[in-house]
Amino acid sequence: MLKQSLQQKLLQKLSPQQIQLMKLLQLPTTELEVRIKEELEANPALEEGQEKEEWEDEAKEVADDEGSEALDEFDFDEYLDDETPDYRLSAQNHGADIEDKTVPFSGGATFFERLRDQLGLLDISPDVRYLSEHIIGNLDEAGYLRRDLESIVNDLAFTEGISVEREALEEALAVIQQLDPAGVGARNLQECLVLQLRRKFENDSGSKLVRRLSQRLGLEILEHHFESFSKKHYSRIQKKLDIDEESLRDALDEITQLNPKPGNSGSESSRGSAVQIVPDFLLSIEDNELRLQLNQRNAPELRISPMYKEMMATYASGAKTNVQQKDALAFVKQKVDAAKWFVDAVVQRQRTLTITMQAIVDRQQAYFISGDETDLRPMILKDIADEVKMDISTVSRVANSKYVQTPYGTFLLKSFFSESLTTETGEEVSSREVKKILEEAIESEDKRKPLSDEKLSKVLNDKGYNIARRTVAKYREQLGLPVARLRKELG
Repeated sequence: MLKQSLQQKLLQKLSPQQIQLMKLLQLPTTELEVRIKEELEANPALEEGQEKEEWEDEAKEVADDEGSEALDEFDFDEYLDDETPDYRLSAQNHGADIEDKTVPFSGGATFFERLRDQLGLLDISPDVRYLSEHIIGNLDEAGYLRRDLESIVNDLAFTEGISVEREALEEALAVIQQLDPAGVGARNLQECLVLQLRRKFENDSGSKLVRRLSQRLGLEILEHHFESFSKKHYSRIQKKLDIDEESLRDALDEITQLNPKPGNSGSESSRGSAVQIVPDFLLSIEDNELRLQLNQRNAPELRISPMYKEMMATYASGAKTNVQQKDALAFVKQKVDAAKWFVDAVVQRQRTLTITMQAIVDRQQAYFISGDETDLRPMILKDIADEVKMDISTVSRVANSKYVQTPYGTFLLKSFFSESLTTETGEEVSSREVKKILEEAIESEDKRKPLSDEKLSKVLNDKGYNIARRTVAKYREQLGLPVARLRKELG
């Protein structure tokens, strides 16, 4: 039995040009430069540089080609009689922003290379050296050995075919832990701090007796009372070690001077390269007025190759009976089309960025002038999307990966978007404002008796912000601040 049904679907299809624009829009400045370089290499019809003269050559009338259907589809007027001046096809920005500067980076030895260099200076057996190099390869960027020694033993057995006892690995690990910086090769934070403080105690034999005693007491705390130390149960430590508060404070001072991530102590410590943030927008204040500029690196000078224009004119001026000529014309047309689309996409990207950022600046004008986070207005993506009459996804692409340089620092656009809260007077304020006040309350609290989330909620309520304890806890975690117990300090 046959059944008929009627189904209605709403589909949205994007053209290749629109897809290309969306991809360019979400790229930050540095990645845009890479993308443009790739396009320049792939498309010979696209060139860097500003148009020097307008292309005013008129195409001759295309001769009738009775046997060519393909050529009939070509509209040479679109390319040769285009009234659009070439400067409209060029993506350029001649703002008064600062000139491009190249930041030099030194190519020194990495953290792992420095460890291997130190290892080469030690008088150890070849077997220990081999195992030590293998352990160095298993360290993370912070300098820790996160893998269990048994796992490394199995790894050597299955991948290298080498049978190694755990004791041999422990001997090699002890060699690694003698290298600089102190604490490298530790398997956890406790061992890392113990290694550092023990080396400091051994090397500072000429220090004053008081400091030697503080270091010794610090070792005692780390080795036998680490859990109480990590939870800041200072009274418990005082009671177990039978020491006064001053002695405990001196010991804690020695511990807090240690580096919990020894692998990051050097300037070239990490495996990856340093990330350089290039602002997409430049915002300045002149005569108490905001001035917004698009970074010149976001506006490269691109043009259609004059040679390809001449080729189009040449092929359009004569008969195309030759198959090779037809193929050549099709190739040239394809490359010129792609170049035009790319230049148009870059121009449209600049326009979208500028319009969106200008809307953000207009809405947050008070903040950008004062630099005070309490002046931030509540703002969500929909607010800007409605103002610029664009889709929310378009605004999201702009906000998620773009930076603006202000007199108060360089910020991600996404950071200016925040939820709204209503005060007791009915006024809507930004959650950023509440976070700022919360942060100030925590900074000014008595560190001997830190405020709990419940008390912080009461402080905010007294200032007119009706916020529950759970909301305070959420904002505190977003600010990266620990709970009251972990904020406790000795006076």
